Amino acid sequence: MTCARIFYCLVACLPGFRAAGQVFAGTPPSLHWKQIDIPAARVIFPSGMERQAEQVAAIVSRLSHTTLATVGPRQHPIDIVFQNQTTISNGFVQLAPFRSEFELTPDQNSFELGSLPWQKMLAIHEYRHVQQYNNYRVGLSRAFFYLFGEGGQELANDLSLPNWFWEGDAVYQETLVSRQGRGRLPNFFDGYRALWAAGKAYSWMKLRNGSLLDYTPNHYPVGYMLVSYGREKYGDQFWKKVSHDAAAFRGLFYPLQRSIRKYSGLSFSQFREEALTHFRSEVSVDSTAGSPAAFARNHRHFVADEEFPQFLDSTHLLFARTAYDRIPAFVIRDISSGREHKLRSRSVALDPYFSYRNGQIVYAGYEPDLRWGWRDYGVIRILNVQTGKEKRLSTRSKYFSPDLSPDGNQLVAVQVNEQGLSALHLLNSQTGALEKILPNPDSLYFSHPKYFRPDELVAAVRNRRGEMSLALVRIADGSIRLLTPFSMQVLDYPSARGDTVFFTAGRLGQDRLYASIRDSLFCLQLSHSGSAPGDYALQSFGSRYAWSTFTATGWRLQLSDTLNLRPVQRDDWDQPLDLQGIFSLSRGPAALLDHIEDGEFPVTTYPAGRKLINFHSWRPYFNDPDYSFSLVSENVLGTLQSDIFVGYNRNESYRQLGADATYGAMFPLINAEVAYTFDRNALYGNRKIYWNEFGAFAGVSLPFNLSRGRNYTNLQLASDLDYTFRQFRAPYQDSFSAKPLTYWIGQLDFSNQVQQALRQIYPRFAQTLDMTWDEGLSTAGARQFLASGYIYLPGLSTVHSLVLGAAFQQRDSLNRGGFSNNFPFSRGYSSENFYRMLRLAANYHFPLIYPDAGFGNLLYVLRVRANLYFDYTRVVDPYDVNVQPQYRSFGAEIYFDTQWWNELALSFGIRYSRLIDPDYEGRGPNQWEFILPINLLAP
Repeated sequence: MTCARIFYCLVACLPGFRAAGQVFAGTPPSLHWKQIDIPAARVIFPSGMERQAEQVAAIVSRLSHTTLATVGPRQHPIDIVFQNQTTISNGFVQLAPFRSEFELTPDQNSFELGSLPWQKMLAIHEYRHVQQYNNYRVGLSRAFFYLFGEGGQELANDLSLPNWFWEGDAVYQETLVSRQGRGRLPNFFDGYRALWAAGKAYSWMKLRNGSLLDYTPNHYPVGYMLVSYGREKYGDQFWKKVSHDAAAFRGLFYPLQRSIRKYSGLSFSQFREEALTHFRSEVSVDSTAGSPAAFARNHRHFVADEEFPQFLDSTHLLFARTAYDRIPAFVIRDISSGREHKLRSRSVALDPYFSYRNGQIVYAGYEPDLRWGWRDYGVIRILNVQTGKEKRLSTRSKYFSPDLSPDGNQLVAVQVNEQGLSALHLLNSQTGALEKILPNPDSLYFSHPKYFRPDELVAAVRNRRGEMSLALVRIADGSIRLLTPFSMQVLDYPSARGDTVFFTAGRLGQDRLYASIRDSLFCLQLSHSGSAPGDYALQSFGSRYAWSTFTATGWRLQLSDTLNLRPVQRDDWDQPLDLQGIFSLSRGPAALLDHIEDGEFPVTTYPAGRKLINFHSWRPYFNDPDYSFSLVSENVLGTLQSDIFVGYNRNESYRQLGADATYGAMFPLINAEVAYTFDRNALYGNRKIYWNEFGAFAGVSLPFNLSRGRNYTNLQLASDLDYTFRQFRAPYQDSFSAKPLTYWIGQLDFSNQVQQALRQIYPRFAQTLDMTWDEGLSTAGARQFLASGYIYLPGLSTVHSLVLGAAFQQRDSLNRGGFSNNFPFSRGYSSENFYRMLRLAANYHFPLIYPDAGFGNLLYVLRVRANLYFDYTRVVDPYDVNVQPQYRSFGAEIYFDTQWWNELALSFGIRYSRLIDPDYEGRGPNQWEFILPINLLAP
């Protein structure tokens, strides 16, 4: 592989050259799109979401005037697309093409993302990314834009500005303009507080790149800490100057670090240490015996996440466990002996929350739609603890956080409709039939409802301003009584026993356990409550209590036989949220979000076919001897991808001009391509002949996502019709036939796998099957068939994988079609397209070391792993007497799982092959190869 090809692979994997978060052809054609067009943005939304669209338009319009000055003066409009068919809470902004996607179902967990109305939270966070992109087309980044379009700018911006800055700056904005934001939420800092309390001092590169051994927080909190400290110490214009110089590459290498030194007078390492010390100053190493921090300090590496404990009886505890080397499961622990056993692996779910009552576990599983990537479901699953059998109670639903009634005959679940409105649904626990919908006239958003009494529920609720309260809900009429005053303090995870409701609330800078007893509020005093991370989801049984505390080695179950209660006055409940000493937040537009009226904007129809051709980038591709350059297009709704390309082949010196497109607005994907090639040539005897070639193909493919339960399953069927016409040049135009060549290609791709833990190289059980049939229509008898597949099995350890493969290919005896040869021949050998080939392969993958080390913030190695293999290929070719019947090889592969520039994940490897049999083309018995890149489910 050439150096140019290696460099391009590295570049092409960066965000500027890939669709991070993008879903092509993901929305069904039944959606009717509307739009609000304002100078700062076009908000595109499904019919029925006018209120949310008006709110977003109003917020974006105001932010475009109030916060632009801290990033730069440039402002270009963006398309903001609402996705309301998904159960996932997310949002992103990207170039190529320039747009933002809002996934509008709010998260049930208020501690992580806050309780602000979700469309407003997305607007204040994501629009900061819009402002960033609008103002970072400067210097060398501008040159990349002119050379490669929007994708070029995104590449340059991502090379010069790390992801911690992008997200830290956006989190600062959401905290600045609202009464909440993640910069005010205790949970946001739990990861770093846990590391500091346990005295774990990881290197900067480890914190940035993560680990397969140890817990490391993601880049959001560290980004906020660095950005907010910079604003606090050096003023609101500090990051504007730093980021502009960095995006312009003023200082070609390490541009951000150079800019920080220029405007702060400190090296980046000094600046970083000062910023983290500012936030670490109130957290001390916890040496208390038996404390969560002491447990983490005594365990070198990540242990497991143990969450949502539930008592089966006084001596047995049920909880959800997730480990780096095992997939999520329900586990039962004997409290007296400490012995554990796994009840069952959990089906795929968006979070580990579950509820238990009377021998039944109930939770919301995640299921994608059969076809549309922007549509998925939350389905209720019930698991019998005695039998270990699970059943699916609902289909194509959007249910969250179910809980069983005391008699087990009914359950309650949160339902969120396509307009983002929340309701409590009561369902029959045996049939899943909807029995009742509780009225919600105040448009509250419900989280984690629990049965308090047979006729009453308790739930965390959010109002339209994003304030939260704990509420009792009467089942008879849906009437609500508040147990706590509404405030911006997040609270959640209620549980009930007798006349007591336990819950977690974020007050006074910490997430702590509270109780409501007969309308009186109490704070639960715990021995480790000084500066430790939060305590969540308390459950009780008799005189025993269990809850989860976050530690540097994972969520840890805590047990106690006593609780000390400190009274909390209702008048003192609403406390200001902690600013963590970042008083620059008070310099901004205080609570701006509360003062933005929804406004009234003209709403018009957005044609689904608007601007189908939308060229945004120019992309080079170098794979010697082939070189190409493409003009790339995609419309905002992601229903048509197309490009125009030119190409050159160095070996034959031919040129090519063509265009291709994929249309995905209907159930099948429609693909088409046309290309004209000039000056193709080949040796004919001792003479070189030349011809021009016109080629075209059209086809359809049917992608099916069959994932359900514990498995991810995908099936794709495709059918293409290809046409080629060769026009031979003088003096050979009369010697060779100019007959058009037409052939048909059919494909089937299937994959099925169980869930995969972080440290597992491959899933413990998986299968893949790929089949291709080529049939010549204009050339009688021209055909070729290829089938290949792999089965993935457990190895000797939970992180080892045994991978067995098989492949079969047969073509017509005279190779009339000249079809491409994609047969996976025995490794190390020359690959020839023989008449009939059968390959068997065995691979054993296992980790060698986890270095967690790198250099220069350029390359970081997370893992080095190996694969021992044996390949056997059986060949039958009666038309070539020089062909031997078998080609066997064995060898080893060493793979390096790395991160480049602290952001880009890339795996590459080195292969040694020992050839047992002679090579067809005379290669020696010892072969070395460089492998790049590594694809999932491909040994």
